[in-house]
Amino acid sequence: MTAAESEVPMPMKKVYRRLERWRSRRTGRSRIPDSIWTAAGQLAREHGVSRVAEVLGLEFNHLKRVSQAAESGVSKRRTKPPAFVELIAPEPSGRRPCVIEIEGERGKLRIELNGTADEVASVSRALWEMLA
Repeated sequence: MTAAESEVPMPMKKVYRRLERWRSRRTGRSRIPDSIWTAAGQLAREHGVSRVAEVLGLEFNHLKRVSQAAESGVSKRRTKPPAFVELIAPEPSGRRPCVIEIEGERGKLRIELNGTADEVASVSRALWEMLA
């Protein structure tokens, strides 16, 4: 452990001991078990990727990916998010509040409208065409 022993939280010490046991028993260049990566990812979300990577002696970028995947609930096998989701609403009787939220790599966009389903669809279509 490279950080001062007294400054390391107990959950991190436990994962460190698990990792050291695995390292002492492994043969060849076997991969770190998923259970240890998962535990390290949880620690990274709580204590920071850099600190956990340093204390446990893990590769920073891999630990960052593991912690982000666990945080978003994504399994190891990533799926591409849908490009567009069509919402089919029942015909409202008049104007109703509607919220459109779009989130992407560049940030979030939130639009609040009071309108009919046709008006909301027109605005959505126009936004989609601008982004395409």
